[in-house]
Amino acid sequence: MGNYYYTNKDKNQLTPSEIEVGSKVKLKICGMHHNTLEVAQLKPDYLGFIFWEPSKRYFKGKIPQLHHSIKKVGVFVNAFIEEVVATVKEHQLLLVQLHGKEDVSYCKNLKEELKGIKIIKVFSIKDDFDFSVLKAFEPVCDYFLFDTKGKLPGGNGYTFSWEILKKYPSTKPYFLSGGIGLEELEKLNNFLSLPESKYCYAIDVNSKFEIEPGLKNVSELKEFINKLSVKK
Repeated sequence: MGNYYYTNKDKNQLTPSEIEVGSKVKLKICGMHHNTLEVAQLKPDYLGFIFWEPSKRYFKGKIPQLHHSIKKVGVFVNAFIEEVVATVKEHQLLLVQLHGKEDVSYCKNLKEELKGIKIIKVFSIKDDFDFSVLKAFEPVCDYFLFDTKGKLPGGNGYTFSWEILKKYPSTKPYFLSGGIGLEELEKLNNFLSLPESKYCYAIDVNSKFEIEPGLKNVSELKEFINKLSVKK
């Protein structure tokens, strides 16, 4: 995917909130398992691996060697910090995505345990959302992720109303998730042209691009990547 435009500071010195969102939005493909290498040939920015046993996409085994540009994300739900740390080290993950009820102190402690690892904190949205809860997480997380509130943490296969993001009060970059597929592409590209997408750092896709849980439809992913808009 495309790069972002940077200020006169070296890009490696920038925090996520200092990134000027102005080019191709990043892409994260989550729920990886059965055809990881085939998907990796598309060179998404992030690949997500779910380390929560109740998930149909629970990852077991060894992650294959990936292109250096692809960042590996570990997805956890209310896991013990020791478990997260061990998994990060075992699979050489660069980001941790927290999909449960992890609080501010949990994120702070995890950040202290995993120096240099970036944290994505997930918040699920249905009809409304109290954005004030984000403020306390800002110092201890690198990104937020918004998905659709459902029976399970993630992978519910339908979108929430992105119009609610007009109320987004933060400058923290966020991942947009929840039931995004080819059918949502026109709507998504329109959203990416609107002011409320200013801090939309990445799109997170999963179940809408599956043949079965953990097995991705590579041709549809390729079409999605080719048609995903440049942000205005």
